[in-house]
Amino acid sequence: MPYCMRLMCKEDIAQVAEIDREAFSTTWPPIDYRRELRNQIARYIVICKEEETVEEPEAEDTSETGFPYLVSRVRQLFNYTSLFGHKPSPSDGQCIIGFAGLWMMAEEAHVINIAVRGLNRRRGIGELLLIAIIDLSLEMKAEIITLEVRASNLAARRLYSKYGFTRVGLRRGYYTDTGEDGVLMSTEKIALNSFQTRFQQLKEAHSGKWGTALYQITGTGSAQPDSR
Repeated sequence: MPYCMRLMCKEDIAQVAEIDREAFSTTWPPIDYRRELRNQIARYIVICKEEETVEEPEAEDTSETGFPYLVSRVRQLFNYTSLFGHKPSPSDGQCIIGFAGLWMMAEEAHVINIAVRGLNRRRGIGELLLIAIIDLSLEMKAEIITLEVRASNLAARRLYSKYGFTRVGLRRGYYTDTGEDGVLMSTEKIALNSFQTRFQQLKEAHSGKWGTALYQITGTGSAQPDSR
């Protein structure tokens, strides 16, 4: 089934929170995602099934914290036209199967979360979201990308290593649900030719294996693009 990838909007919060609850032992309540859409350093991406829709949630307040405010703030923060190719379009009740987000802090892009619905895992979707996060970080002129991952999550650590992340530290007891350590990982400078060459090769390999477009993100009607 064809997929589309776009920036997250407020109408996506219920589905994103549902995926969060399924994917993570500790969760953010929906109100936190509403705050994230107003967070000047946050960017979130969702990936949807183009031919599948869900019932639209009830309309929310569109005052200072709603649609006009979010669109205005995000457009001020970075140039959507250069990254997404055209003006934002409505979410149209699309079925979201995964999401990812980052915080842009100075010259560092820090991955907050990457999550995929259980029924859609092992189809290259998590990797595609990671590719999108890296591309977004490049667009935003980040120098490096960092993240934390559970020490026991070997599959995720292998994926991150594949894309040039290396262990640079350990956060003891980082995950509050189990007290598990978090492995801090970082890329080299992502503008370097060595990183760029490898990244392009990996993107092409992913596209060839899964039949996905090399990269394309569209806008939304309320806000924009997100790994815990």
